[in-house]
Amino acid sequence: MKRIWVALGFAMAMFAPGPASADIARQSLDDAWWTGPLLAPGAGTLPPGHVLFEPYFYDAIPTASIDAHGVSHPVPRSDTFGSQSYLIYGVADRFTLGLIPRFAYKNPANGASGTSIAAGDLSLQGQYQLTQFEEGHWLPTIAINLGETFPIGAYDRLNRPGDGFGAGAYATALSLYSQSYFWMPDGRLLRARLNLTYTVSDSVDLTGMSVYGTEAGFRGHASPGTSAVADLAFEYSIDRNWVAAVDFWAEQDANTHVAGLMPSLPGLPPAVVANDLGSAHVLYVAPAVEYNFNNSFGVIAGARLFVTGANKTATVIPLVAFNYVH
Repeated sequence: MKRIWVALGFAMAMFAPGPASADIARQSLDDAWWTGPLLAPGAGTLPPGHVLFEPYFYDAIPTASIDAHGVSHPVPRSDTFGSQSYLIYGVADRFTLGLIPRFAYKNPANGASGTSIAAGDLSLQGQYQLTQFEEGHWLPTIAINLGETFPIGAYDRLNRPGDGFGAGAYATALSLYSQSYFWMPDGRLLRARLNLTYTVSDSVDLTGMSVYGTEAGFRGHASPGTSAVADLAFEYSIDRNWVAAVDFWAEQDANTHVAGLMPSLPGLPPAVVANDLGSAHVLYVAPAVEYNFNNSFGVIAGARLFVTGANKTATVIPLVAFNYVH
């Protein structure tokens, strides 16, 4: 985790705006169009009655398995194609509600047949904006976001481990979002976001093969650990249409405990299972390019890349998303 926070600090220093020359005209806030970076949601809210629709499409490609000591081990090539969509509605001044459905299809390695398209877990969230950025003032836009994830995706009674697309647990996430604007030495705008999220999950009853590594015949439960995420994102307005973006995502996951019983030989009592999956941490970087057709519609394309971590699967995830506000 020390390497992760050093990397985040370096990113903040690298992208921090310097003093602008007095003879360079500053880009106005109205001149910049934005889609948003790949990973960091915005701290603003929609006016009442307005909607935002932003579907993401991706391909998750594992490149290595990283053990608890940070050592990389090769893994077979596979693809998990998926979508995650944000449906946001402005309910009242400074308050929005959002729905996040997920779908996925996995194409396993070794020529095995793929799974069918399946639904992942569904999230519902509410966001309240506390402050609004104003040019000439230091205070950023700040919002709190409370989200609940409902376990509708398959997670146990699986035929193959790769058939699971859910966690099986109700998860509550509390987030603090912030967003501000800076003017770079060339007068162009840099939009910055810093989002912090803490997630708590309840325990999960498990039967058979599951996403928690249990095998056929198992009966028991899993207790997912808490998760903490810091996402630092920057967007640089190249011109009114084109924007360069990057996210730096640091995540720390606490240990998940799995306990239960496995069938034993005839005449013998079931075997007791008690496993700790261990804590994990990871740092991702997600560079991207945006093209905004106008202030209501834009597209972004990029990739989420594994940088460092432990007890995680390293992945390369190309993404593309469309953002429409009405």
